[in-house]
Amino acid sequence: MAIPLGIENKRQVYIVIALAIIILGAGGYELYNSFSTPSTPVVTAPVRPNTARPGNGTNQRATTAAGPQAQHVASNNIDPTLHFDKLAQSEDVVYAGTGRNIFSAQSAPVIPQPIAPARPNPNNVADAVPQVPRPPAIDLKYFGYSQSRDKSMQAFLVRGDDIFLARPGDVVDHRYKVDSIMPGSVQITDLGYNNTQTVPLSVN
Repeated sequence: MAIPLGIENKRQVYIVIALAIIILGAGGYELYNSFSTPSTPVVTAPVRPNTARPGNGTNQRATTAAGPQAQHVASNNIDPTLHFDKLAQSEDVVYAGTGRNIFSAQSAPVIPQPIAPARPNPNNVADAVPQVPRPPAIDLKYFGYSQSRDKSMQAFLVRGDDIFLARPGDVVDHRYKVDSIMPGSVQITDLGYNNTQTVPLSVN
């Protein structure tokens, strides 16, 4: 016994084939559009509403994409004529106040003479200048010297209970430098103050 396959009705077969062709065509068209069109959406600029207000005798200020335009002023009411009669009226105004008239040089107040000078003693300018403190005296006593065969001299110096024997160029007590030695005096530099003094020979 043969099994019926359902293809006896040719009309139904043609309808199924036509529907299949339509479905395949529609699917292919959708796939083609999805691959051919760009993925970035197109953004359209928003349209700004016109917010211009009407003016009195002037044009309305139109707003464009670049910004609001300047207001156009009508020149019908502008009078460039110079009126001398109005200027004369303003110049004839008389000041009637009780204070100083800033528009008149004769109303300047008289500056009184000072009763006393600002400085107590303006002639003595030296008192106002601070004096530089003088360096202290060198705390050394020169009480003798010795001389060798080569005529070089050594000085005997005393500071408190300490006695020093120094040649020219020696430093005494880490502070005083002996510059030169003579029989009657010795020249010493105080290194702390950079001050050079002459110490005479002590007779006591």
